[in-house]
Amino acid sequence: MCEVKCVVDCQNTLGENPTWSIDAQKLYWLDIEKSELWRYDPETGETKVWKTPERAASFAFREKGGLLVAFESCLAFWDPETGETTKLKVMEPDLATTRMNDGRCDRQGRFIVGGMDESGKSERISNVYRVDRDLSVHRIISGVACANSTCFSPDGRVMYFADTPTGEIWAYDYDTNTGDISDRRVFANFSDQPGMPDGSIVDLEGYLWNAQWNGHRVVRYRPDGTVDRVISIPVMNPTCLAFGGKNLDVLYVTTARYLMTPEQIKAEPLSGGLFAVVVDVKGLNEPKFCG
Repeated sequence: MCEVKCVVDCQNTLGENPTWSIDAQKLYWLDIEKSELWRYDPETGETKVWKTPERAASFAFREKGGLLVAFESCLAFWDPETGETTKLKVMEPDLATTRMNDGRCDRQGRFIVGGMDESGKSERISNVYRVDRDLSVHRIISGVACANSTCFSPDGRVMYFADTPTGEIWAYDYDTNTGDISDRRVFANFSDQPGMPDGSIVDLEGYLWNAQWNGHRVVRYRPDGTVDRVISIPVMNPTCLAFGGKNLDVLYVTTARYLMTPEQIKAEPLSGGLFAVVVDVKGLNEPKFCG
């Protein structure tokens, strides 16, 4: 039985996008609603927090240093140490109720990021974009309400993605040369599961791990979409996952207390914390953004 520990009682409103830094041997993640970037050192237990220029939903480390960040309104390069910010592109300026959300690099270092509708109506008005090495931005999926679960098979030839309100994770064929997608099919259906698909990651064996929002659990899926195992998380809203540690065998889980009532938070006071569990499989080194 896996032991799940809360390693940082950070009380994030909306913890998201945990990302392990191979270089620093530390975990970074965001609290979207508090406009914060967090860092955790598992060797010392120390944390550090930076304020982000605006709400930040996802990011990737850059090969050239610093971060590529999907802020709520734009894509930008941002260096948390210096505060230097270089805007690349304003996103969806004609859509008043959308912001950027889930994002991850493909195996070649291109950044894939999608948006969400914040109106409360879950309207499918946002999109998913690919950012190439030359910093050009290309729409690859149209009409999404809440982009999540973006991740890639070990060989990079399959992209996984969820539009959360649909209750499904989809798989696409992914052209590693061009970044184009095709042949969408259902990978996992959540109609018989307690939660909804939030962030996902793929391990070295090609299995997909998903954090189930409102489900109190993390689920590992085989490459054929069947359930391999379930890990219970002692809070309502797991949000996203990352493999870290020296052997990439520690599964980190961010969580949220977003939209929870005071009574729910009292019942689950570790909501919004960072959790860790040592597993018997290893993760993959996540690519840096190539641009």
